[in-house]
Amino acid sequence: MRRNLNKKIVIVTGASKGFGLGIARSLRKNGATVYITARNETQLKEAASKIDAIPIVADITIGSDWDNVMNRVTAQSGKLDILINNAGAAFSLTDIDHQEDKVVERTISVNLIGSILGCKRAAAIMKKQRTGLILNMSSICAHEAWPGWSTYGAAKAGLEQFTRHLYVELRPYHIQVTCLTPSWGDTDFSLSAQQTPFNSEIKDKIIKPDEIGDLVCDICSLPKHLAIPQLTLLPLVQEIIPY
Repeated sequence: MRRNLNKKIVIVTGASKGFGLGIARSLRKNGATVYITARNETQLKEAASKIDAIPIVADITIGSDWDNVMNRVTAQSGKLDILINNAGAAFSLTDIDHQEDKVVERTISVNLIGSILGCKRAAAIMKKQRTGLILNMSSICAHEAWPGWSTYGAAKAGLEQFTRHLYVELRPYHIQVTCLTPSWGDTDFSLSAQQTPFNSEIKDKIIKPDEIGDLVCDICSLPKHLAIPQLTLLPLVQEIIPY
C-alpha cells in the first residue's frame, strides 16, 4: 500500500519507547506531523529528538492534561487528523486476591479510562471536521486468559467494546475508528510488568516496534471511505491454547 501521510496531524500517546515510538517513527517517515506524549519528560524529549516529533508531557489519566494536548495541537496545526491511543501498562500481574486496590484502579485508569478521555476530546474535534481516524491499541489479553492478567485483560476488553461503540457513533461523521490488538512485542512491557524477559531466540521472532508502526501507517493510509474496525496481529512463535 502506498503511504502518503503528508500534512496529516497525528497524536501518539505513550510514545517515548516501545510500540508507541515505533508507530511515531513510521508516521514521521511517511510525512506526518507527529505529536508524542508520555509522562517522563526526559525520555519523551529524547525520543522526540530522535524521530523529529513534537513532545507534550501528559498523563493520559488526567482530563486537564488531555485538554492541554488538544489545545496545543489545534492551536499550532489547526486540526487533528489521527489519534493513536497507544499508552498502556501492566503494574501487578498476580492473582486477584493479591492485587492492591490502588493497583487495580491504576490498571483500569491507564488501560481504559485514559483512552476514553482522549477519544472524547478527539471526537469533538473530528465531528466538526467531519473527518479523522482514531486507533485504540488493545491486547490479546482481551481475548485469551492467563493467571495474573485478569485486571489488565478486563481493561483491554473494555477498550475493545468501547471502540466498537465509538465506531458506530462516529461512522455517520465519516470518522474511521480502529481497534488494533497485538500480542508479544519486542518492548519493555515484560520488564515493566515484572515478567521474565523473552530469550534471544523468541525475541527475534516477536513483533518489532517498526513493524507495528508500518502496519499503523497502512491503516492510516486507507481511503477515507473504508475502515478496519478490528485487527489482530500475532507472532507465529507464540502458542495460544484457550483455557
